[in-house]
Amino acid sequence: MDKMEKAVITVIGKDMVGILAKVSGICAEKGVNVLEVTQSILQDMFVMVMLVDITHASVAVADLADEFDQLGASSNLKIHVMHEDIFNSMHKI
Repeated sequence: MDKMEKAVITVIGKDMVGILAKVSGICAEKGVNVLEVTQSILQDMFVMVMLVDITHASVAVADLADEFDQLGASSNLKIHVMHEDIFNSMHKI
């Protein structure tokens, strides 16, 4: 069995209706399965972290990141996608 490949998606921006729907919609379109989601509203700022399964994604992580960059630019959000291996390497003590 193939090892599951994961990525971390972070979203930060002014709170508005539909952020989760837009981000999860792109994930669904690209064959990315959302495994875990945590979100908070800090004053009027929306903050979300998603752990996603990219094993069967129809695009590479870089292309997924480009798609989210476009969504972020059009929605005034900062959306970042990082492969789990890179995320873990950056956060080891």
